Amino acid sequence: MIKNIIFDFGDVFINLDKQIIFREMEKFGGELTLTPELIQLNNQYEVGQISSDEFLSGLTEVYPQASKEQIKNIWNGMLLDFPEERLQFIEKISQEGNYRTFLLSNTNALHIEHVEKIMGMEKYRRFQNSFEKFYLSHEINLRKPNAEIYQFILDQNNLVAEETFFIDDTKENTDAATELGIYCWNLQVGKETILELNSKL
Repeated sequence: MIKNIIFDFGDVFINLDKQIIFREMEKFGGELTLTPELIQLNNQYEVGQISSDEFLSGLTEVYPQASKEQIKNIWNGMLLDFPEERLQFIEKISQEGNYRTFLLSNTNALHIEHVEKIMGMEKYRRFQNSFEKFYLSHEINLRKPNAEIYQFILDQNNLVAEETFFIDDTKENTDAATELGIYCWNLQVGKETILELNSKL
């Protein structure tokens, strides 16, 4: 029996345009693929190993034609809308109290600051309050799909893997959680929405 649900954030609740970075950075001589250097920089930032300023400085070295402010705007440009029905949906689940709910997101300080701005603090607080715990990778210094992050959530909250359901739009992340015995739904963006959760449980 499922007693706990762990939710991803991006493209599960808030819509994303992940390709905007490649499209926009191309204007500044950027490549259309992630280089090992960029992946490492992003991963370091997502686990809080470097500051926002260090992250932006690192990107200006890769894209010297772009200013920090231009890069910041492009970086935050991937964050789109947060449909009200999704917020109401998670609030309803929280209020019904049938499951313990957790958020687990690979994210960073710049994105969270921008999310607060585009959602507005009242709406953002409503979202936060829908979860027992709100785990952001840059705050806990762990990121998906590393097994340690899932084990951390299980251990911190005394959760049993077989009683836990995890939703994420990235297959690599759900595959890693499945290996620990967690039940998973790899949500297909554009084909499915979190509103279909009850049919997956």
